[in-house]
Amino acid sequence: MHEMALGRGLVQLLEEQAQAQGFARVRKVTLALGDLGHVDPESLAFCFDVVTKGTVAEGAVLDIRRPAGQAHCWDCGIAVTIQSRADACPSCGGHRLSVIAGDEMTVRELEVD
Repeated sequence: MHEMALGRGLVQLLEEQAQAQGFARVRKVTLALGDLGHVDPESLAFCFDVVTKGTVAEGAVLDIRRPAGQAHCWDCGIAVTIQSRADACPSCGGHRLSVIAGDEMTVRELEVD
């Protein structure tokens, strides 16, 4: 379950930022977790609750946003929305796609005390 490692990494980032920026508690973390990122949002939320015990983020709300997958189609030259990396271009049916968005895991916003 790599979601546990991701949760630990997120808590480490929050602890580092708390020390660097001087806040004592994280109330809410808004996270962009792209649809193409191969991370289960429910598992990540569960793991986050587990690994935050005794940290600056204990009890924090994890607000997970799910940006859609986007790819550039090399056959028709446009950006398209895709549901998986194996999808064909919805415009031309081509398979020469390069992912340009939707595989990220990025902290977008923190609410802290």
